[in-house]
Amino acid sequence: MRTPTQWSVADYQRMRKLGILDHRRCELINGEIWDITPERELHRFFTDRDAGYLRQILQKQAVVFEGHPITLAKSEPEPDIAIVRRPDTRYLQHHPYPEDIYWLVEVADSTLAYDLNTKRKLYAEAGIAEYWVIDVAGREMTMFRDLWDGDYSTQNVVSDGIVCPVAFPGKPIEVRQLVSIPEGYANDP
Repeated sequence: MRTPTQWSVADYQRMRKLGILDHRRCELINGEIWDITPERELHRFFTDRDAGYLRQILQKQAVVFEGHPITLAKSEPEPDIAIVRRPDTRYLQHHPYPEDIYWLVEVADSTLAYDLNTKRKLYAEAGIAEYWVIDVAGREMTMFRDLWDGDYSTQNVVSDGIVCPVAFPGKPIEVRQLVSIPEGYANDP
């Protein structure tokens, strides 16, 4: 019987440092190295626009990273957007840990099931308080909150209105700003 090799975060970071994975887009998920789906134009657009919008809302209260690693116990995923504690200099020697993270956002144009299931469970087990998945095709966002027993006990799907992150209840965010497609865009994702 064959069993896959389980890599530790330290092993993975050592491979990165040595350049072994330089020509691969990948992330460590529960001890396994997974290839990352190539980024399409619409995914990049949503990630860039939404991160910029969140920076405007949060200003100097948090750092907004785009597509950079975070370090969990057995994983080093690269969420599309990570909203983390300031100052940014605290991440000169390491990627953000769960205690540094306010919430995470994944943009799903071809990875919706993966983001709603595998990534949701990964982030909940790590103790990330809030997790949003933007469904590009559905023009809606699924919000996961309220950690309980290794998962989120609250799941809300929204396509309009105002939401406030748990960490910043006084910072209203317009859902349409995050999920809408530019006027005149004719192609389906």
